[in-house]
Amino acid sequence: MEPASNFSVSKGLTVERIAVPQSPQESQHSDFRAFHDLDVANQLALWGDTERCATFPEAVVFWQGNEYEERQVFLARLGRTVVGSGSLTLPLSENTTTAGLDVQVDAAYRRRGIGTAILETLERTARDRNRVSFDGFCGEPIGPVLAGAPLLDAKSGTGGVPRYAASTQFAVHHGYSLEQVETSSSLHMPVPADVLDGLEAAAVAKSAGYSVVGWEQSCPAEFVDGFARLKSLMSTEVPIAGLGWEGEVWDAARVRQEEATWEAGGIKQIVAAARHEASGRLAGYTVLTHRDRLPGVINQEDTLVDPAHRGHSLGMLLKVANLRRAGLLWPEAMSVMTWNASENQHMLAINIALGFKPSGFEGEWQKRLG
Repeated sequence: MEPASNFSVSKGLTVERIAVPQSPQESQHSDFRAFHDLDVANQLALWGDTERCATFPEAVVFWQGNEYEERQVFLARLGRTVVGSGSLTLPLSENTTTAGLDVQVDAAYRRRGIGTAILETLERTARDRNRVSFDGFCGEPIGPVLAGAPLLDAKSGTGGVPRYAASTQFAVHHGYSLEQVETSSSLHMPVPADVLDGLEAAAVAKSAGYSVVGWEQSCPAEFVDGFARLKSLMSTEVPIAGLGWEGEVWDAARVRQEEATWEAGGIKQIVAAARHEASGRLAGYTVLTHRDRLPGVINQEDTLVDPAHRGHSLGMLLKVANLRRAGLLWPEAMSVMTWNASENQHMLAINIALGFKPSGFEGEWQKRLG
């Protein structure tokens, strides 16, 4: 991928697309390293740690994109000094009228119009690709909310973000509406054995006719088609408020592509799935991921139970099984992080029962043209 021509802005500011390395080992990737380092610095300043950051190898592999999504990265410079970055994701299989946008500015250069210049570049690039709906995500720690900061309510009717946070003011100023809020939560590891035992016993009592199967890294061939079916459901059955995203179509090839991407980026995954004994079909699944370069934290990825199989405590059964395995495989981990739409009260209740505590919020913003 060749960098695009510079977009010149007043007062010597330029915003340009940069190339993504073909591998994390490439020696000539100073531009992309600057892009990654700015993200790490901003996340550290916001959260006090880097647990929400991708590792460098993970970032390289992700931003290369794939047949399902094109991904572009940009740097903003004043002269030779990197002062900001932007990123653009362009779905290629579904949601082909949407674009995902992200803007970051170095803390020392904020409130100078740099973020606006980056956003204008991203929006113009997206419009040139016939995208008419722009999505953005902004995380905020829970501290200000606990302290009573005024909130901007989401259009979903559930949850809000600090009204006077810089990210909120920037999004509103540029015509974005707050469609949905996700709650981020953290679980201390290891979870006490008596807590897991009690929750598991209650779930087992309600889940007769189902068994738990699991795997690491690669889904067994006998389950991959059923797993792909559940991944498709994941894109339609979770709350999306007014975001209007189309469902994704998953097949075995798409599952294998995701597995290969995670492995190339140094991400390890474990999956627990519920098998309906009478039909042999998979009825639900949950995924945890871990990075050796960030050993202290585990990420809770998807959790889904097929609507046809709900009401049997399968979500809890699967989460307990995967947490037990995670404790054995990654004993150095001190926490698990997860995100849930604020209106997804059922899954939030499961997480609360396991011991998750709210740590922050993520606003999901959207701007539609026309």
